[in-house]
Amino acid sequence: MLENDQSPAIDDTTVYLKDYAEPDFSIAKIALDFQLGSNTTVVTADMEFAKTSGHQRALVLDGETFKLLSLKLDGVDMQASDYLVSEKTLRIEQVPDTFKLTVVTELQPHLNTQLSGLYQSSGNFCTQCEAEGFRRITYFLDRPDVLSEYEVSLTADKKTCPVLLSNGNPVACGSNSDGTHWHRWHDPHPKACYLFALVAGDLEKISDEFITMSDKPIALNIYTQAYNIEKCDHAMQSLKNSMAWDQQVYGCEYDLDVYNVVAVDDFNMGAMENKGLNIFNSKYVLANQQTATDTDYQGIESVIGHEYFHNWSGNRVTCRDWFQLSLKEGFTVFRDQEFSADMGSRAVKRIRDVQMLRSHQFKEDAGPMAHPIRPESYQEINNFYTVTIYEKGAEVIRMMHALVGAEGFRKGTDLYFSRYDGQAVTTEDFVQCMEKANDVDLSQFRLWYSQAGTPEVKVEQEFDPNRGLLTLRLQQSCPATPGQTEKLPMQIPIAMALFDQQGAKLEERTLLMTQATQSFDFEDLVNRPTVSLLRNFSAPIKLFFDQSDDDLALLIAHDDNGFTRWEAVQRLSLNLLLPAITEQTNSLDEQSYQRLLTALTALLDNEPEDKAILAEMLKLPNTSYIAEQCSPIDPQQVADVKDQVARRLANDLEEKLISLYTQNSVRLNFSLEAQAMSERMLKNTVLGMLVTTEKAQHYELASNQYRDANNMTDRLAAFAALLHSDYPDKQEIIADFYGVWQNDTLVLDKWFAMQATIPEVAVLASVHSLMEHKSFSIHNPNKVRSLIGAFTANTRAFHRVDGAGYALLADIIIQLNSINPQIGSRLAGTFNNWKAYAEPYSSNMKTQLQRINSIDDLSKDISEIVTKALA
Repeated sequence: MLENDQSPAIDDTTVYLKDYAEPDFSIAKIALDFQLGSNTTVVTADMEFAKTSGHQRALVLDGETFKLLSLKLDGVDMQASDYLVSEKTLRIEQVPDTFKLTVVTELQPHLNTQLSGLYQSSGNFCTQCEAEGFRRITYFLDRPDVLSEYEVSLTADKKTCPVLLSNGNPVACGSNSDGTHWHRWHDPHPKACYLFALVAGDLEKISDEFITMSDKPIALNIYTQAYNIEKCDHAMQSLKNSMAWDQQVYGCEYDLDVYNVVAVDDFNMGAMENKGLNIFNSKYVLANQQTATDTDYQGIESVIGHEYFHNWSGNRVTCRDWFQLSLKEGFTVFRDQEFSADMGSRAVKRIRDVQMLRSHQFKEDAGPMAHPIRPESYQEINNFYTVTIYEKGAEVIRMMHALVGAEGFRKGTDLYFSRYDGQAVTTEDFVQCMEKANDVDLSQFRLWYSQAGTPEVKVEQEFDPNRGLLTLRLQQSCPATPGQTEKLPMQIPIAMALFDQQGAKLEERTLLMTQATQSFDFEDLVNRPTVSLLRNFSAPIKLFFDQSDDDLALLIAHDDNGFTRWEAVQRLSLNLLLPAITEQTNSLDEQSYQRLLTALTALLDNEPEDKAILAEMLKLPNTSYIAEQCSPIDPQQVADVKDQVARRLANDLEEKLISLYTQNSVRLNFSLEAQAMSERMLKNTVLGMLVTTEKAQHYELASNQYRDANNMTDRLAAFAALLHSDYPDKQEIIADFYGVWQNDTLVLDKWFAMQATIPEVAVLASVHSLMEHKSFSIHNPNKVRSLIGAFTANTRAFHRVDGAGYALLADIIIQLNSINPQIGSRLAGTFNNWKAYAEPYSSNMKTQLQRINSIDDLSKDISEIVTKALA
């Protein structure tokens, strides 16, 4: 039986899905007038209300942090006795069935450090209204199921704010005698207020044009500061590629006359899909070969695509309430993953997506914040912009895609977009469209939306040589999570193939699990085959399959699926790593080591055609994933054993690695073609391995690459390899990097992160020092993520035995509580899995959680994370 009781007890600020009710009022149109000033901004909102039924209930609007200047109902000034203002709401007891409300508010954007609502970034005005930022601008029904048509007028000083942007199409502009000017924008498509946006400031732009499949020209503009304008070309090309891909794959055509993108330095998220005016963290727009790595280029392409795809999967069809967040985010992440896969290496893209899922989402599923992709409750909605909602949500869509096929999935999305265009709907509506379009029953599949936790599938195989029969016995279960102690069997697609002893593929199909225990037979086999399971990671599960090292070696050599071939290396590596970690001997099993070495040697002797796949296969499992396999987790022990294996492999494979490095260093001209990026990836993976040998000639190799590189990918890889080794001249190279890039804020983020992740216990002192550096600001989310966020991933320094690393993080979270609690809550989540650690790590983390929880005026964002962790 599935239980949905809430545990631990949640306070009375909790919002529950079961309590959802349609809004009492609709707002057909809203006209906003912004008088943007250096110290204060005055906002006039004219709204057309109508009761949604014949009720007599009061009008209650959301609003906070601003000053109310005046209020008019149908053009008549309201007196203070006519309404009630509280800290969070405006209440008017009696209103007509239809009426116009005019609200005038005063804001101070320059003091808004939370970066929610209207704020200033580098002197420019900017908004972020998802999830509940619009209520920081004016009184409104701040919920996603209230869709309104917007007209927006912006007035500001012409010299300081020559650019005035909002959603939709530009309709009029003019100048005033006092040195100000104005622009008016109109969005004909009704939208939720979380999609409202404005940008005003001193910006330059690059422009281009896209012709849609119906021959409509779309003006494309990307805005940023003048000194960054030459770094926008890749983002523009990514946008055009996204528009073309969405038309081809989903038949989705852009629907306005103009599409604007703005890059800002101070942003809590990656980007925001505001209708026709996407606001981006500059990290996901700005790039050239001297400042951006290949990973940055790929990230820009992915995020540009993600926000553009939201135009239909999120804007034209939006979510009814915030419990349905994965309706737009999970679906759109799947879309951007597929777009990126089509633009580059599909196998490598899949590997990286799975690495993200295993390192972060599986950990979330195992902790106190575990929740389904459609949660049942929340206290602070900002805390539910999670890897479960996004990445696991995408995996659920991917499984649905596999169940109905590519053609069937397109039929389902065509029905979804046509049926619900201009509406706010639910995940159930999406699933029903898939059922209707494909005549399938997805009743059991719906459990993926309501059950939390990572399903576990145990597999046993038995081969009968006399009958030529292979039997696979599968058993599924799902651990208890907060509020759900028992789970029902899920519908789990497990893609698989069989290979003979020479590596030839015998059969390929998908096993569909629907019961707690199932068996599958394979007949007419001459010899016992090698089984390739969970190909392309066909379901977000933990698979337990005790295959022999010989079977894994065969898959490494012959499997034609990039993901499962890589996975075989990961499993062979874990077979070596985990016994040494859990037994705390630091002594490697020699036979296991030799099997891994032999498999990698054979791999290097018969290189895969995709060099990026080879680069991934040469990497040991990441530390977080290794730790997840241990109970309890001793982080220093994990690091010790992994480092030992990495150094030994590098020494034993040295000659082959040097040859690989040389072969992939011949290209002189920088290119973003997939082949060139794969060569750089392989070369730099090999360089990192060689430097771990601590030999002078490899230090010199990395030092030369650092100084001679014609691109940031190569330069940063060499920089990181040297910093993360025992290279004796670290301080010199750190100073050199800063001297060259001190005026480029995004490159300095890399400089902070590389220092914060130096695998030495003593790096804690460096992090303290860097927090005082003139280029660091706790008010800038990118800087906090690059220094403090990176530090929390440093196993050696963050997980110090004395707990000093945890204390530093707690200090930062407490500071952020009054500055930007949204970023503070993300960092607080680092402590979520403290119970999984060995002593003294577990107690040390608990102490810091208790310290955070004891401070006065703890924000709702941080409090929800901390109290659930301590429960």
